[in-house]
Amino acid sequence: MSWSGFKKTVNRAGTTLLQKTGQIERTVDREFTEEEAKYRTQVLPDFVHSGVLICFCRFEKECQALQKDSKAYWDAMRAMTAAQSRIAETLEVFYGAADRTSEGAMAGHAYKRSVDDLDAGFGRELDVPYRTAISEPLGKMCAYFPVVNEHISKRNKKMLDYDSARSKLRKLIDKPSEDPTKLPRAQQEHDESKEVFDILNDQLIAELPQLLDLRVPYFDPSFEAMIRMQSKFAEEGYEKLSGVQRYFADNVRDDYAAGQLDAQVEGVLQEMKELSICGGN
Repeated sequence: MSWSGFKKTVNRAGTTLLQKTGQIERTVDREFTEEEAKYRTQVLPDFVHSGVLICFCRFEKECQALQKDSKAYWDAMRAMTAAQSRIAETLEVFYGAADRTSEGAMAGHAYKRSVDDLDAGFGRELDVPYRTAISEPLGKMCAYFPVVNEHISKRNKKMLDYDSARSKLRKLIDKPSEDPTKLPRAQQEHDESKEVFDILNDQLIAELPQLLDLRVPYFDPSFEAMIRMQSKFAEEGYEKLSGVQRYFADNVRDDYAAGQLDAQVEGVLQEMKELSICGGN
């Protein structure tokens, strides 16, 4: 920090202290305070699109949560498809070791081929679109917040400079100095600090509402893309896995619906329990 910057920091700290003790009047801009409150804490109107409810309770916080959760969702999807492939590989080995010509072995092989196709297609067809349409736009929006917050912080610092200059000017007006140059200098300092403060203040009052209003058209394409990608993945998964069913007996689906498969599993488990190595007599 330069010496000039250090002196400004000390002066602003002093101004803040004097304001707390009531010795210097603090500038209160209700319009700015209202817009800043909307930006930081207001419960914003709900945005409904394709059955998805997006409620931004705190704009910055919720945008950051969206960015974090969208990444976690995509990581979970990638982990799920990879886990499916590993499960399928184990099942193929398991059934193949028993009887390579059995319906179970053929189903295991078909399942592995299907989930491998899903895993490959996920990375090939969905990874780049998800990053382009969802992850990157969320990241760009979140990158604006430090810039906006810096503008707000700068405005608040300039407000302290303005309050300090106004206090000095009033004191010289109420109690003129013997030095005739002090009042013109104080007036100039007051006018300059007020001009800088007003420019920053007016800019934030005008643009903070615009930033909030633009959130819907900005996020709308991203969430539409996410829904379409989810739908595409689900449809392809259903299509590929449905083909595996043809390797099972025709009565398997009916037995499952009637709850008979559970009974069959229990029967096999009972047979295993009766084995000596499993603790049977």
